[in-house]
Amino acid sequence: MRLFSSSVASVTAAVTLVLAVPYRAVPHPLARPREAASPEPFGAACRTSISGSHVTAYCHNPYPEPDRVSLHVECARWWDLDSDGSPVNADPAQTVRLTGRCWAEVASAWVSHERAG
Repeated sequence: MRLFSSSVASVTAAVTLVLAVPYRAVPHPLARPREAASPEPFGAACRTSISGSHVTAYCHNPYPEPDRVSLHVECARWWDLDSDGSPVNADPAQTVRLTGRCWAEVASAWVSHERAG
């Protein structure tokens, strides 16, 4: 009889603990994590092309808020200077063209974005 009462006590304690935990605190194993409310859409879509030592980027801003875009060019040769272009406003529904170059080969090029204002 003693064995039965100790196992009943263990089960009772386990059930009490499970019921004491709030329902929201126990995540469902297949539940997706909640995402924070997304901010307003922002950022121009940019296409970058490299042709020899020249880089051209076209950025189109489909959103109502201006986007300040800037072209960055990293050159392949150690003696060739990398460059960071001046920021240009891509206003709503506007496409801007950014250019840059190296003396020799281009290693990489990318466009940075920041909110104007």
